[in-house]
Amino acid sequence: MAKVLVFIDNPGAAVKKSYLELLTLARSLGESAVALNGELSDGVAAAFAEYGVSTVVRPSAQDLDDFLVAPKAAYVAAAAETTGAGIVLLDNSPEGKEIAARVAIRLNAGVITDAIAVDADGTAHKSVLAGSYNTSCKATTSVSVVTVKANNITAEPATAPSTPETVTVEVPAAAAAARITAREQKVASGRPDLTDARIVVAGGRGLDGDFGPVEELADALGAAVGASRAATDAGWISHDAQVGQTGKTVSPQLYISAGISGAIQQKAGMQTSKVIVAVNKDAESPVFEIADFGIIGDVFDVLPQATEEIKKRKG
Repeated sequence: MAKVLVFIDNPGAAVKKSYLELLTLARSLGESAVALNGELSDGVAAAFAEYGVSTVVRPSAQDLDDFLVAPKAAYVAAAAETTGAGIVLLDNSPEGKEIAARVAIRLNAGVITDAIAVDADGTAHKSVLAGSYNTSCKATTSVSVVTVKANNITAEPATAPSTPETVTVEVPAAAAAARITAREQKVASGRPDLTDARIVVAGGRGLDGDFGPVEELADALGAAVGASRAATDAGWISHDAQVGQTGKTVSPQLYISAGISGAIQQKAGMQTSKVIVAVNKDAESPVFEIADFGIIGDVFDVLPQATEEIKKRKG
């Protein structure tokens, strides 16, 4: 049976959905272990048992967050060697990808990013070229390191809970090269994280600087707010909301595109969404080519009506 290691970084009091998806995937591939950075709270420990984790690896040094990603990569590589993992799974965030690359170098392993599924033999599946093609790839090395996009796997607990054993590994001191000297806490919006959200409402140039209708609809749906590059470059919303080829890649159950033309760069970030709804007053807009449902109309008319109706039905 294959051994699979999942890296979970600072889960806090509860394991977020994207990590539960990785744990579900790991269990389907073989015997799952977790390399945990951060506190092992009661809620997190319960989730590991519920999802069938066999081993929880902890770092000997507890200050990994005081540095850039190098110590985390060294820790994950050491955890993979300790557990004998043939597959290492990480989330598909920018930091996850950087850690994956550094881990692959340390283990002389192949690395695959942006996967949407992984088979038992280690074959990874990807949606590429703005979702136009599905491809399969497999590392030829004995260990493969894979980052997996959120919202492509259904998180499911194991049929019976496990009793994970805890193992501690040494983190090479040489990895702690660049120390973080200051942090600034980002103000919480109360909305779900963009890359993990099941619903995303995104706005573009057609909003002409007013993201109010998008934010109100998102809040009514419990959704995250996204944006096109044109909107972020114009300063209408922060750059961390950008979806697209040079922004974040999302794969929600529902993606609502409001006032976005749907150029190829934007498609690259959202075309794997399960259902795409487009609102645009230009009937020739490219976004309608990939939309499951299209509304030709002014976003300032359509979105408030949708928000009002959703609130009415929820009430």
